[in-house]
Amino acid sequence: MLGSQTKLERIESTKKRVGSRNDRHLKNYSEKFNLMFDFYLSVNRSGLITFCGVDVQVEFDVNGSDGKFGFREYDNGRFKNTLPISRHSNILKSVIIGKKGWGLWVEQWSQGIVEWTFTKEEILNEFVKRDITIPEPLMKEWDNLIQRKKYIRNMKYLETLK
Repeated sequence: MLGSQTKLERIESTKKRVGSRNDRHLKNYSEKFNLMFDFYLSVNRSGLITFCGVDVQVEFDVNGSDGKFGFREYDNGRFKNTLPISRHSNILKSVIIGKKGWGLWVEQWSQGIVEWTFTKEEILNEFVKRDITIPEPLMKEWDNLIQRKKYIRNMKYLETLK
């Protein structure tokens, strides 16, 4: 025992001051993470995606994590059964709405493209107007979703011809 603290007390006080080993690891943001974070924030802040199907609530706490770290925690499932807490609650809320809304709207846009209600170019023009670049992994995911939906549509059509 050094001083008046036991080893466990020293560990706990250090965790409070600098974060756990996992927290320190999560604070290293890759370029891909930054790209996705900026994309989700910009699609919500530009007004392109403001609805995500659920009411997103984020609690404000001066001592909470910043917006990026809060999103990383959210993405890793730390807030699965609780409300996210952040000192940048508006930023975190925007990013969460952007992420959830992207998933919702890509599904709807893909269905509309497959049904020939509108074209992919019409949707992409909305992003161009707002000077938003869709990250490559999300574009690939969207293209794959369109192809799957077209395949399902074509298989259903072939079934009706039999």
